[in-house]
Amino acid sequence: MIKKIITSTLLLSLSVSIALAQPASRFNVIDGDQEEKYEKEFLPTLEDATGFSLSDPHEKINDAYSKRYGNPEDPDYDKAWTTNLDNLGFFSISNDVALYPILKTSPQAAGFQPFNLLIYKKIAEDKTYIGHIDPNTMLNITGVTNEADRAAYVKMYEPLDAYVTKEFGGEIITTEFTKLPAQPMMTFEFPVDRSGDVVEWAEEFQEGLEAAFEDKKYIIAGFKNFKETYEDDLEMEFSEYDQFFVYGLCHFTFSYNVFNKGRPDAGVFAPCAMYFYIKEGSNTMVVGMPRLSVWASVMELKDPAKIKWTETIDNEIIEIMKSLGAKEI
Repeated sequence: MIKKIITSTLLLSLSVSIALAQPASRFNVIDGDQEEKYEKEFLPTLEDATGFSLSDPHEKINDAYSKRYGNPEDPDYDKAWTTNLDNLGFFSISNDVALYPILKTSPQAAGFQPFNLLIYKKIAEDKTYIGHIDPNTMLNITGVTNEADRAAYVKMYEPLDAYVTKEFGGEIITTEFTKLPAQPMMTFEFPVDRSGDVVEWAEEFQEGLEAAFEDKKYIIAGFKNFKETYEDDLEMEFSEYDQFFVYGLCHFTFSYNVFNKGRPDAGVFAPCAMYFYIKEGSNTMVVGMPRLSVWASVMELKDPAKIKWTETIDNEIIEIMKSLGAKEI
């Protein structure tokens, strides 16, 4: 009887573990170095084939690591420097047309828009990895609950994944994780000055934001103004928002200590997307960004030093935003 109880308990425990497993990332793993084909043949055809367009590419980040942390003459030289990567490239992409109706009702979906279609190759193996975060997990992190928006968001990735496989083949691998942090997002509100033109107010705000982050050694790795993209470039009505833009943020030393030190796959989260929107006529600007503690959970980081880095960056970003007048919500 006791044996049956123990067996039943173990089976229940196993079923709970399986139920809690969530998809983390999807990669095509291809033999050989695919860098040239990816940049010269694949990316130029991406938009026509899938609807996803490229913005703010950052290729060969590993070379920048070498120049800074692998150079004995540089003040940031790492005495423990080793060259671990042949290639590390961040390529921010978004399908603006498919995303359009989703952002109208679920603006927090911009927490991963644009997102990184990551490519990397380790020196230690002759394989190239191309992949991204699972879209369901993006939605769970950002808190999108609208079922129609969730379905459309996930479907948006199908032609992209099919095209990567068509062009590169390789083995498709997926990773899993068990749970998200209790607060996967950091969110803020700013009061909007409506005494003048809201566009001018936003531009002045952007200047202060960029200066504050650059002063703390962050890199502005990308910027996308969805309001301008839809209304000016695509001539699509986007009147629900008076402003809607996204920044890509990168802390170079943090990225080096994660990506070049054993976890280049965590680059699917980089650069951090911080969205800002002002609903039509609102006196409040809403801001959101996935916490870096999400990186540790979804990519299952085990190294205490890497986990500590995520905590440090989370705290620092919150402090910067508060210094600019943000109210954390």
